[in-house]
Amino acid sequence: MQHRKLYAGIGGMVLAGTAAVAGIQASSATEAKPAASAPVQLEANLKAMNDSGAAGRVDADFTGRKAEVRIKIRGLAKNLPHAQHLHFGAEARNECPNVFDDANNDLRINVAEGVPDYGPILKSLTTSGDTSPKSGLAVDRFPTAPKGKVDYERTINFAPGAVLRAIKSGKGVIVIHGVDHNGNGVYDFDGAGASELDPSLPAEATDPALCGVLR
Repeated sequence: MQHRKLYAGIGGMVLAGTAAVAGIQASSATEAKPAASAPVQLEANLKAMNDSGAAGRVDADFTGRKAEVRIKIRGLAKNLPHAQHLHFGAEARNECPNVFDDANNDLRINVAEGVPDYGPILKSLTTSGDTSPKSGLAVDRFPTAPKGKVDYERTINFAPGAVLRAIKSGKGVIVIHGVDHNGNGVYDFDGAGASELDPSLPAEATDPALCGVLR
């Protein structure tokens, strides 16, 4: 399987919600109140989902429209691509999923079940290049977790307005994807069957591995 195709389904689900985010940003252009420029420090403890066994932390230091984002994770599936995103949705609960969100009772949370909680992609936390939702599929620019570890640092730019204020107020959710359910070192169909987003993809490639709310 080519890594470039692994997360095609993620975009199909989360990009459907970006219109709502864009609407907030467009409407905020007419507001008299600018985005706060005072420095804001946020952090999130990333908790394991789907028995991934991983743990991590995110620190995000906002100054005006820029945020220096640092992510440290241990225990991820080794040497496999792990898409990572900042999520926010005007219609979402802007929180991490829990066991009660397992709608089909298959004992795991898939992407479709998680989107109502954490919302669509706001920023793709890529290692280089574009960071918009359009890069939600750019697995060649996401960490591959050598030895199961991710040490990520990048400055991300945001548009001013209501969405940025919402993130600074504690409504942004960080989600890391990719779970090797059967521990064989690859994303395959034996671990959890096909992804609910695209039956040509293994669910292991798209399942959330970690989640945390920036506070």
